[in-house]
Amino acid sequence: MTKTIQHAVIIGGSSGIGLATARKLLGPGMKVTITGRNEEKLKSAWKNLGGAAEKAAFDASKPDEVRQFFESLGPIDHLVLAASGGKGLGPFSTLDLSDIGSGVDEKVRPQLSCLQAALPTLNKAGSVTFVSAVSAQLATPGVAGIAAINGMLLTVVPILAVELKPLRVNVVAPGVIDTPWWDFLAEEQRQTIFADYAGKTPVGRVGRAEDVADAIAFLVSNGFMTGQVLTCDGGLRFAA
Repeated sequence: MTKTIQHAVIIGGSSGIGLATARKLLGPGMKVTITGRNEEKLKSAWKNLGGAAEKAAFDASKPDEVRQFFESLGPIDHLVLAASGGKGLGPFSTLDLSDIGSGVDEKVRPQLSCLQAALPTLNKAGSVTFVSAVSAQLATPGVAGIAAINGMLLTVVPILAVELKPLRVNVVAPGVIDTPWWDFLAEEQRQTIFADYAGKTPVGRVGRAEDVADAIAFLVSNGFMTGQVLTCDGGLRFAA
């Protein structure tokens, strides 16, 4: 009997959590396509995966490119929305509120746009997994803007789980994860911040991309999980 091969598409799969998820999902029963807007970065990720995945370069913030990608892709079973963003950090009193709109355009709109475009060819027995962030669950100074952005994804997931049923829709909320997202900081400053968060986090360390990939893979594979926020933060939200 021939085993059915499923197809997972990872938006933002060229680095960090997206790339780790591709590595986790790839296997005899799962074909994976990774996407990203930077062709060189995408090619590097593809090589990192041993050339075992498919790849497609397009800008998820541009609806025409999103639509063309999904129209040419054919049927898929799972969609992981790992498009990221870094807008909205800083004290609220001096926060440039336009950064919230920019953050929506950078992260929220692309994730929703990709899901909308994928719906005609997305297996209704499959899954969608958004990637948000624990900032939306923290009462911590300096994250009001980025929390507002990520909170949109936490809010919309249970609604979509009901509206798009039986398609399963979930969201992962990572904590502080050691990925290229932090590359805007100098290495010394980055390590200082990581050490500070490790001290606050009950598990005693910051996260790895593989930790979040494990959480995403669980949501992809578990047919009884939908409308859920799976927080993968080492317990940071209890201690921050």
